[in-house]
Amino acid sequence: MNSPSEHDLSKSEESPLNEFSGCHEGIIQNFNQLKELVDLHEKTPGAEKIKPLAKKLLSFFDEVVIQHHSEEEQELFTIVMDCASKGEEADTARNYIKQLVAEHRQLEKMWKQIEGDIRRLSKGKRTSLDNDLALKLAKEYLEHAKFEEEYFLPLSAKILSKNDLSALGLSLHIRHMDPPTHFYI
Repeated sequence: MNSPSEHDLSKSEESPLNEFSGCHEGIIQNFNQLKELVDLHEKTPGAEKIKPLAKKLLSFFDEVVIQHHSEEEQELFTIVMDCASKGEEADTARNYIKQLVAEHRQLEKMWKQIEGDIRRLSKGKRTSLDNDLALKLAKEYLEHAKFEEEYFLPLSAKILSKNDLSALGLSLHIRHMDPPTHFYI
């Protein structure tokens, strides 16, 4: 078990766990905007605001959500399982991770079902967006992020030591680096 100072460090601003939490803030904002888009689409299908909102949601899902899922699954979930103590702690972490990965796939599947309509809306075209599915996606993603914030990230903070957090931070940093460019003459 981590010492109190290590646990407090995981809550500090330098903690890589804050990258995941911070990403959730943006995700929550964008999924609330999906709800706004559905509302506009239902009430005023040709509204000027729909096109830029749909464009933003498309790029957000492709550039942020998919990358966020990948980083959680390949970096965070892996290090948490590697560092969890055998027994109840590892079992709890494993169950949370299993649930979160299943939710990632389900949320991505739901997005794929509405993505074509969102793309048409982003081009200013009218479409028959499945408003119920879009609202369900927004609701379930908000619940998913809330579960991570309230249960998984606090468990991660408890499990990961100062060195584990440093390794996670370095791994995330390397993932975000631009690949070197080689010039040939």
